[in-house]
Amino acid sequence: MALDLSELRQLRQAFHRTPELGFSEFETKAKVAGLLRGYGLEVHEGVGVVGVLRAGRGNRAIGLRADMDALPIHETSKHAYASRNPGVMHACGHDGHMTMLLGAAQTLAADPGFSGTVVFLFQPNEELGLGAKAMLDEKVLERFPIDEVYAIHNLPGAPVGQMSTRNGLICSSESLFEITITGQGGHASMPQAGRDAITIGADIVQALQTIVARKLAPGAGAVVSVTEFLTDGQRNVLPGRATLKGDARARRPEDRDNIEAYMRQIAQGVASAHGVTVDVKFQTEFIETINAPLPTEAAIRAAQAAGLETVPDRPPMSFSEDFAHFAAAIPGCFVLLGNGEAGAHGQPLHSNDYDFNDDLLPIGAAFWTNLVRDRLPQQDGD
Repeated sequence: MALDLSELRQLRQAFHRTPELGFSEFETKAKVAGLLRGYGLEVHEGVGVVGVLRAGRGNRAIGLRADMDALPIHETSKHAYASRNPGVMHACGHDGHMTMLLGAAQTLAADPGFSGTVVFLFQPNEELGLGAKAMLDEKVLERFPIDEVYAIHNLPGAPVGQMSTRNGLICSSESLFEITITGQGGHASMPQAGRDAITIGADIVQALQTIVARKLAPGAGAVVSVTEFLTDGQRNVLPGRATLKGDARARRPEDRDNIEAYMRQIAQGVASAHGVTVDVKFQTEFIETINAPLPTEAAIRAAQAAGLETVPDRPPMSFSEDFAHFAAAIPGCFVLLGNGEAGAHGQPLHSNDYDFNDDLLPIGAAFWTNLVRDRLPQQDGD
């Protein structure tokens, strides 16, 4: 029998009380593995947790993924289940994502209604874009072959349970950049005697904005944001060294490559004009998340079968998701479920007063159950 809403709520709030950062989800992993074993699943533990459930004679397999990690944020909410780990909280709903998938695992273990294999993937460290790659590096897809893979993320601001997705690109890539300028420091009263890194850095910051405004096609959906400006200057000391750090988002691999190329060109050009040296580092942690056609159609059917309001062609999201690495390896679909439009559950993701909406728990579990039965239908003789 499936967990009822009260049990789902208690489980989600227990996860919320004990958040853990990426690759440190020790208590979380143990709890997930114990619950899966209690439901009767075959369980494997590595950097993440994998639960395997087989039924009938079908030879197809699908993967369902939930993320487990929390964020380094101090929670300000006053819930009885607020984080007990100072400076760490579930501010993105991964506590709810785990609970919905566990609810589906228990339902399907008790009453399968499918023929084939379901692989439940509980993934660490989604927030830094490292967990999916770590599971892939452990050969999770070779050890547990699957034909398709799916993931859910909650979406504050959308009606509770509204499912939205799209074929093709659904989430942007994220690349982190760091530009280091080495000039010549000096006395603040005699700027002509040095090569002031802070002024040169300001020129680069302004010039970087032309990448999106003038070098990429209008509507490309790219973003280039400088988020840190660090120097070795003091009250009366002009800095000889400055570091710019930031974040770039793109919706196409070619735009991501062009952003890097233009960034290097601009930084080198400004540095050359001022007679200083510059070093540019550009690293992509999250690639673009691309939904495949057949899994996307199946996700829409599963949502409709659960009676959910469905948006089948939502605009792409500017945030990034490391589910992208699974979806790049095998056909997949990433879907969004509304977490609530206003009030207690309208806070944005990653805010210090965010809370997952428990009303979404049975909805998400039902979606997962419908999806499994759609993709792995029972056969004669099962």
